[in-house]
Amino acid sequence: MPVPENELLQSWQDNAQAWIEAVRSGAIESRQQVTDQAILLAVLGRQPERVLDLGCGEGWLLRALAKRGIDAVGVDGDPTLVEAARAAGAAQVYLASYEALADAQVDIGRDYSLVCANFALLHQDIIPLLGAMNALLAAGGALVIQTLHPWTAAAGNYQDGWRQETFANFAGQWQPMPWYLRTLSSWFTALDMAGFKLVAVQEPQHPQSPLPQSLLLIAEPKD
Repeated sequence: MPVPENELLQSWQDNAQAWIEAVRSGAIESRQQVTDQAILLAVLGRQPERVLDLGCGEGWLLRALAKRGIDAVGVDGDPTLVEAARAAGAAQVYLASYEALADAQVDIGRDYSLVCANFALLHQDIIPLLGAMNALLAAGGALVIQTLHPWTAAAGNYQDGWRQETFANFAGQWQPMPWYLRTLSSWFTALDMAGFKLVAVQEPQHPQSPLPQSLLLIAEPKD
């Protein structure tokens, strides 16, 4: 039986080029209207000097931060996305799997004032990875996560578990992608077990939409 985590990684490899085109053409309405600005404002609100973008994809956030004078470093597990980020001008982008990062097998720098993960934590066991990110933060640093809002994405089945994104509303050729839905309490527990304390919760929402477009969590290492 296929392992969902392996299928998740494979789907990113299969969909990498389509994803690059979708992001750069502005084809994802929720990103254009709400979520891109939400993560950018959340990061800028911490006034960081040095940011690690975990699961940076094709690098749009790296470019946005660099334009504002922030030292932005990216890491992603897909070589096509990493190459696209580098080719678009991101100066520091590492290729590394989440497993390697969780086990501290690669050196991607440390003493970051902020680590962000923008729709990049879609696998089941995120606690080792979050713990590894905690160790890379400088004193006074923070973790910013934006993810699918569990209540909105649950579609009436509000339980932790694997779901499937079919990209039915996206133009182009896409392969289905498994992703792991976790409830609010599950998110809070994962942060706590990784050594973080939650300091802010946001639910970015378009004024004309009855549902939040995402869940945004800001956490700091425990004292």
